Amino acid sequence: MTLKLFRRARIYTPTLGAAPAAGAEQGRIRSVEDGAFLVEDGRFAAVGSASEVEGSLSGRTPDQEFDLGGAAVVPGLVDPHTHACFAARREAEFSMRLAGRPYLDILKAGGGILSSVRAVRAASEEELFSFSRDLLRRTLHYGTTTIEIKSGYGLDLDSELRMLRVIGRLGRETVQTVVPTFMGAHAVPEPFKSDPDGYVRLLTEEMLPAVAEQGIARFCDVFCEEGVFSIEQSRRILLRARELGLGLKIHADEVNDLGGASLAGELRTASAEHLLAASDEGIRAMARGGVVADLLPATAYSLRKPFARARKMIEEGVPVALATDLNPGSCYCESMAFVISLAVMEMGLTPEEALTGATLNAAWSLGMQQEVGCIERGRMADFLVLDGETPATFAYLSGARPIRSVWKLGERVA
Repeated sequence: MTLKLFRRARIYTPTLGAAPAAGAEQGRIRSVEDGAFLVEDGRFAAVGSASEVEGSLSGRTPDQEFDLGGAAVVPGLVDPHTHACFAARREAEFSMRLAGRPYLDILKAGGGILSSVRAVRAASEEELFSFSRDLLRRTLHYGTTTIEIKSGYGLDLDSELRMLRVIGRLGRETVQTVVPTFMGAHAVPEPFKSDPDGYVRLLTEEMLPAVAEQGIARFCDVFCEEGVFSIEQSRRILLRARELGLGLKIHADEVNDLGGASLAGELRTASAEHLLAASDEGIRAMARGGVVADLLPATAYSLRKPFARARKMIEEGVPVALATDLNPGSCYCESMAFVISLAVMEMGLTPEEALTGATLNAAWSLGMQQEVGCIERGRMADFLVLDGETPATFAYLSGARPIRSVWKLGERVA
């Protein structure tokens, strides 16, 4: 049993409630100016003022003590939407987009997701693991201690299972907590271009049952978008996933208002993601369904598109989370710190709302709210020591790393 005492911390943390933080609760942060906390065997054992925490020792002597010098301390960041398992970047496509070529046109021409599919299929399992492990190390540098990773660059049963094995290994062999999501419905593979319903049958009758049987994914995600999977196809895939015991996520209304946000509300998915084109009715449907909006401001920035309407979502009572969308094509972003800065500067979130979005609400969208996302007794001792005195540091130090140190389970890891 190892007991560590951390003193002289300005603690800023959302507080776990019965549901994700929505509306005014999104910006409600507990702060302790003269804060301290105890970590015992990797979990917070006491959190509060210095006098409260030191009084809770009851004569015990900590094995180690750390003076944090009055810096702000926030929960470790939770990235609830990434595609951080791939084998090659797609920088050439970035230049094509800068020249004005629409992303869906690139996808139709065999680029985009299908380009990454070819790279993943050509890579060995060890090569895929090594490339992805290096990605995760860099996300850790920017404060991500819990990360969701989707499959979806395989698009056949063997390749998707191989991706999920790699994602599982990343969770075992890196310091971060990794949440695996099956996304065989990321695109329609080339052999099914003229028969997308045939691929949906393959997903529902073979791929999803195999994934569920092996127990190697927590969620199923689907790209519900014009030219990818329709509302009805997405509904079929997600309902089959639910039958098999998987949680539900949906890429919704990223490019066009197809009605994906409304489908998320109808099915009460754990999250709806992207939402750049979500309608007012779609947003209200998400609020009724208790769906977390996983917003990806770095993707809008990379694609030069209007940002998701975060303020409208908060006003309507939709819990807002933030994520990087780290992927080789539409958004190569490793930094949740940059995402928080964009959310404050471009989407109009307060620093407190953005902090909740990048920690506790993100944890809710992954079903991890009992483990991570806040600095409270019993939770994993994942936290960041910031290079500043408040969470506004994320936006104030724009373009810089606003983090002095990253801690996972009470151990300094970056």
